[in-house]
Amino acid sequence: MTMPNAHALNGYEIMAPAGGLDAVAAALAGGTDSVYFGAGALNMRSPSASSITLDDLPEIASRCREVGAKAYLALNSIVYEAELPLMDRMLDRAAETGIDAVIASDPAVIERARSLGLPVHLSTQLSISNVRALRFYAQFADVAVLARELTLDDIRDIAEAIRRENICGPSGNLIRIECFCHGALCMAVSGQCNLSFFLRGKSGNRGQCQHICRRKYRLEDVERGDAIDFDGARFLSPKDLKTIGIMDRMVAAGIKVFKIEGRARSPEYVRTTVECYREALDAVLEGRWREADVAGWNERLARVFNRGFWEGWYMGAKSIEQTVGNGSLATEKKVYVGRCINYYPRAGVGCFRIETQTISEGDRFVVTGPTSGAVMGRVSGMLLEDAPAAAAGKGDEPTFVVPERIRTGDRLYKLVPVRRHAQ
Repeated sequence: MTMPNAHALNGYEIMAPAGGLDAVAAALAGGTDSVYFGAGALNMRSPSASSITLDDLPEIASRCREVGAKAYLALNSIVYEAELPLMDRMLDRAAETGIDAVIASDPAVIERARSLGLPVHLSTQLSISNVRALRFYAQFADVAVLARELTLDDIRDIAEAIRRENICGPSGNLIRIECFCHGALCMAVSGQCNLSFFLRGKSGNRGQCQHICRRKYRLEDVERGDAIDFDGARFLSPKDLKTIGIMDRMVAAGIKVFKIEGRARSPEYVRTTVECYREALDAVLEGRWREADVAGWNERLARVFNRGFWEGWYMGAKSIEQTVGNGSLATEKKVYVGRCINYYPRAGVGCFRIETQTISEGDRFVVTGPTSGAVMGRVSGMLLEDAPAAAAGKGDEPTFVVPERIRTGDRLYKLVPVRRHAQ
């Protein structure tokens, strides 16, 4: 696994999402500086979007420490009176296991975390949009996620005020600005939305969003019965955020922590996005930034889950760019093939039992598992019973080269190109 990036010493971070141990492993292998995750209730993702529990915190903290990365617990939803004992237990557990910080918005969480000596990162749910608000919150936290609807000019003004006024957090260091750089965007920008609650009784502010905004709607004149369709567009549903092409401007604006959205996403999504943004941020900070490199990053990011891309509000957009379809526009999809039954570390070769689809020499593949994360490659040197083979089908047990260590029981998928008409 990649050791921590030298730029983290200057306060710069790539922060990766994780909904399971496989995503944690994928993020660390991709070179992230930090991983954030929820653990059961009281975070902004429903339990179905995450398999991480409080029992996993020691392992996550240990894995992160091994490579010099940070582990952040997201506990950023509203907390009701009856949930205070649960909140206390979660924060106690975080403190006991060495979690590096808690992402929070509710004052009860902030106060309790501070009393335990747990650093606090302020969630985007607070919609911090100006330096006066940031100055107020600086007494509680060293890192603040600014409101998603701010432009780079807005962020630059706040960053300059932090330096000019020497606005420091509890650690005595200047407040660091954190912003989302990639992933799904909410029509309510900083996530404070009641649409799901009004229509389905499930609150998005409690991690139960039903994604009502992702549907198609028709505007109807109730008095006359006339209806207007919106040319197939899902006019409440924004495309996904992608800022890899403006990373130089993001750094210049004063952003220190670059947060990838996607705690409900696959380990290969996590690894791909981390690797691309790691490379882009390093290129900016080391003076190697080239527009010519952006096309390659764009191609890799397009392979994994996305609803189409835009740059959000950073460049001054006045309205959202709408999605067209209801699902992913990824250029690849993964198809389950089988499981790893052995791995030979000296040879760098995996042995698999094929359970469904045929896999062939030259196919792109990904192997996922709770410890392996997401290991991607192209089938090379395939053997069946020690003889070269062009393909393997159901019931076969082929071996082929795998670029990183995998484990028995890991799942093997082949990555298949998706052909779509231009949107």
